Amino acid sequence: MQKVTNRIQLSEIFTSIEGEGIFFGTKTMFVRMAGCHLKCYWCDTGYALPLDSGTDYTIDEAKRLIKENLQPCTYKVNFTGGEPLIQYEAVIELAKFVKEEHGLRTYLESACFDSNRYVKVLPFIDICKIEFKMSDSQVIDVRYYDSLLRNEFECLEAAIMNHKITYIKIVISNLTNLYEFKGLVQNIFNHVKIANITGFIIQPSYGINEPTVEKLFEFYDTVYPIYRDVRIIPQLHKLIGVR
Repeated sequence: MQKVTNRIQLSEIFTSIEGEGIFFGTKTMFVRMAGCHLKCYWCDTGYALPLDSGTDYTIDEAKRLIKENLQPCTYKVNFTGGEPLIQYEAVIELAKFVKEEHGLRTYLESACFDSNRYVKVLPFIDICKIEFKMSDSQVIDVRYYDSLLRNEFECLEAAIMNHKITYIKIVISNLTNLYEFKGLVQNIFNHVKIANITGFIIQPSYGINEPTVEKLFEFYDTVYPIYRDVRIIPQLHKLIGVR
């Protein structure tokens, strides 16, 4: 699943308004890497999922594209996908370039499926979104779901240990099981101290199995007694009609 070190498979590079997470509303350059082996049924970037999609570039060509497309007053550069950890060595090179040559914040948007790769990328990342996938997402074969959860927890702990801006995001659909969610929340806060995370985002699915407000309140009310900075944040970019 890994690209040759000096090349990268890119889906697109563009600047838009960050529509998710604790930094929603910020002007952001998105470096979307091609290829994802996971199968979230509500995924909204299906065009970037095939491992052979996008365009093949050398790392130097990708750096040039970033430089040419970077706009003034950009808050951060978001390495997303697809699944960026598939090409983790390319992420390292480009994130290092963004920080050293342009002095910008770097943000990693990953499913955290491989904590070993995640740890290698961490020194070059400022903001870490740890997304826990609920089983209703159909992200992976049920036989491997526990392994995915273990890697997500290991990534969460590594991000905190390395003093990154770290927040949690969980997508909730109308199919998400509240009992399963309660168990996950308890497990999360058994692993980390409240002071060590910067936010907890509940993101409703969009366009498919959308949860009702009443259902979202049930999930919010599960987190709030433990962690007051929980937020329900829909995908802003879809609401205002931008990428």
